[in-house]
Amino acid sequence: MSVLWLALAAFAIGTEGFVIAGLLPAIATDLSISVPAAGQLVTAYALTYAVGSPILAVTLNNIDRRTVLALALSTFIAGNLAAMVASNYALLLASRMLMALGSGLCMPTALAVSVAVAAPERRGRAVALVTSGLTVATVIGVPLGNLVGSLLGWRATFAMVALIGAVALAGLLLGLPRGLPRNTASLGERLAVARHSNVLIALLITILWALGGFTVFTYFAIPLRSLGFDASQISLALLVFGGAAAIGNMLGGVLADRLGTLATAGIGLAGMAGALILHSLVLKLMPAQAHYAVLGAIFLWGISGWAFYPAQVASIIRIEPQASMIALSLNASAMYLGFAVGGALGGAVLATLSSDDLGWIGGTSVAASLLVHLARGWQARPKPVKIAG
Repeated sequence: MSVLWLALAAFAIGTEGFVIAGLLPAIATDLSISVPAAGQLVTAYALTYAVGSPILAVTLNNIDRRTVLALALSTFIAGNLAAMVASNYALLLASRMLMALGSGLCMPTALAVSVAVAAPERRGRAVALVTSGLTVATVIGVPLGNLVGSLLGWRATFAMVALIGAVALAGLLLGLPRGLPRNTASLGERLAVARHSNVLIALLITILWALGGFTVFTYFAIPLRSLGFDASQISLALLVFGGAAAIGNMLGGVLADRLGTLATAGIGLAGMAGALILHSLVLKLMPAQAHYAVLGAIFLWGISGWAFYPAQVASIIRIEPQASMIALSLNASAMYLGFAVGGALGGAVLATLSSDDLGWIGGTSVAASLLVHLARGWQARPKPVKIAG
């Protein structure tokens, strides 16, 4: 039962992390700032998560895991409450950084705790249940949060997320035992894994994938509004993306088992790069018929982009099977670093070009990720045996 509360905490974190994309236009209008400036709320969150998560994990290494989870969720809730009442951009930016510190501490701790409280034969399912909280957030939490924001104002969405986080916190305080194992890796151990050349290549692939996706996703609502989408239609588009991401996540796991991790990841990256470039082409070349075509591109983006992720995770585990948790923690930091750079790059695109250009620029980054991935696969191919004669 305690794993369900961990999943609910992941759901709250996933909802807040992704719903901001649909709220940016309203936030920009309310605080009298530009949309690119509002987009840096995403960059600040992701960068704080990427840097803060490993540092906090090491700093709080010797503290009871139940206490760490309580501290992490309390920080996350406080950040949402601060955002709800923020009177200016600086305070809202600081509140998102506070949320990121809570999120970056909560998620790796929740995964470690799910393993600790589950029976040995159920540990894989426990981890899957916790991570499903993030997936369900893209399907239910993000469209719901966007709808709440459109009906009651963007501040109400932060209040909703704080409430969900508070319920998860109460459940964890009541359901988790004290004295859970404390097996967080030291900073030196993390750096040792990071120096592995194949791990570094994998992290670069993750960064470029995340960068390309968040160049577009951060400003998800902007090109849709230019097509005449209202708030409910934007919520529908987010639902399409979330549903596709959930399908892609499951499909990626199945294909990784059947086709192999490298082939599945390559297919996912190729599909995502094509979908993002198609997103731009539709907006530029056929704006009058773009409503359904854009939704199609969004669906392809979600399903292919998230089919890549489980295959990438599985391939990283194979690189460092004896230190898989460290490698995956580094991969999470790489992903959020990509999110941060993508948010900043998307803002620069809006400031210098137009929202129609977000897709092809993001797609170019994903295509670069694919090239690095293919080069990695080429290096890893079996070498022909030369027969003397």
